[in-house]
Amino acid sequence: MNLQHEQLQHRTRRQFLGEASMGLGAAAFASLMSGGTARADVRFDPIQPLRARQPHFAPKAKSVIYLHMTGSPPGLDLFDYKPELVKREGQNCPDEFLKGRRFAFTSGVPKLMGTPHQFAQHGQGGAWLSDALPELAKQADDIAFIKSMTTDQFNHAPAELLLYTGSAREGRPSMGSWVTYGLGSENQNLPGFVALISSGVQPNGGKNSFGNGFLPSVFQGVQCRSKGDPVLYVSNPKGMSRELRRKSLDALNDLNRLQAAELGSPETLTRIAQYEMAFRMQASVPEVMDISKEPKHILDAYDAKPGAGSLANNILLARRLVEKGVRFVHLFDWGWDFHGTGVGTGLGKGLRDKCKTMDKPVAALIRDLKQRGLLDETLIVWGGEFGRTPFREGRTAKSKVLGRDHYPDVYTQWMAGGGVKGGITHGASDELGFKVAEDKVHVHDLQATILHQLGFDHERLFYRFQGRKYRLTDVHGKVVKGVLA
Repeated sequence: MNLQHEQLQHRTRRQFLGEASMGLGAAAFASLMSGGTARADVRFDPIQPLRARQPHFAPKAKSVIYLHMTGSPPGLDLFDYKPELVKREGQNCPDEFLKGRRFAFTSGVPKLMGTPHQFAQHGQGGAWLSDALPELAKQADDIAFIKSMTTDQFNHAPAELLLYTGSAREGRPSMGSWVTYGLGSENQNLPGFVALISSGVQPNGGKNSFGNGFLPSVFQGVQCRSKGDPVLYVSNPKGMSRELRRKSLDALNDLNRLQAAELGSPETLTRIAQYEMAFRMQASVPEVMDISKEPKHILDAYDAKPGAGSLANNILLARRLVEKGVRFVHLFDWGWDFHGTGVGTGLGKGLRDKCKTMDKPVAALIRDLKQRGLLDETLIVWGGEFGRTPFREGRTAKSKVLGRDHYPDVYTQWMAGGGVKGGITHGASDELGFKVAEDKVHVHDLQATILHQLGFDHERLFYRFQGRKYRLTDVHGKVVKGVLA
């Protein structure tokens, strides 16, 4: 259905010329100035835009839980063990890795730095994990570690936007928006795309990291909270009953339908759909967001505490949401920027303490989904926006607290479930952790792989805007077949 096309079919040439304020020249000029009109290339019903749709081919995954560690965790202290780096601790960084390079907070010749953590191999696949992740280590055979990730950006916000929108600049749709644009949702009483934020700080890219960009606004991520009202402003104000809200909404929808008939704007229909979704959410969201209904052994497994605004609570909520048919759940957890400028951001106690908030609930999520038969159809992705340097952060060179600077060239992410091969390591960094040694995976390749597991050819999932076809992977990306089962 294309409301604008239907409206135009009933208009005469005389009406068109009469309503054009300054003739065809003015109409053409206005079109150029506005950049043109967006046109969707996925056939979705503007009345029910989140109705479930079929992808390009049979998917391996039905939903995604993306765990973003905001600030970017130090992979060299968690997953990527480098004995040679430990051996050369304190030596000057080789000039070949510094020449012509810029770093966020480091200049001069920094010192190489091994890890203060002990590493061991785990599972049948022999994956290396540090002692900061004892619970996750038990799930090693369910995880595909990608140790050859690379990005183009070394500052937080641009790197995060590149990862989630395909561009380092604001304005593009986020990954979750693309997914719900393509697939819709399996539950019409819940948003198709939910964002959960812990540690009290928004993502580095702000709401752009889960925004809809130029896609219809119904595809933006709905931010839910694990403490207080699940969704801001969705509750009725004091003195308004559900029956009165229904009558008010009916009147408002009648006005919007009149406007839609007159102007033919798809966004007006989107507004109607969003009002109706909000009304249904008033009943459905509080129920699914109430983790107190979970049995005690599940709460204990996740280390979740009803009423808290914690990462553990949000991870349990993510399981509840995908179980109810939500398509994409994006978790952002602040506090993974380990520069070592204080004990809390140091690689010793600081990293251990932070890992304690994540290690147990993430491991519980994998086990829980597996026990419920949901892991095969739920893709879990874990990581940050870039990596950390194999040398000491410049500002802390003389400190007892260890820290690492931003580093885009090579880092580790991992995936589990959703048709991904468990118990493997894909790609590798060199012996000091400075560059990709084999099987480079760019962030666009990761995007293409996630879409592939959901049944999409990333080159065919696009949206026409301002005269150009846009897609999540821009003009790049290839599926990382080495991690697929």
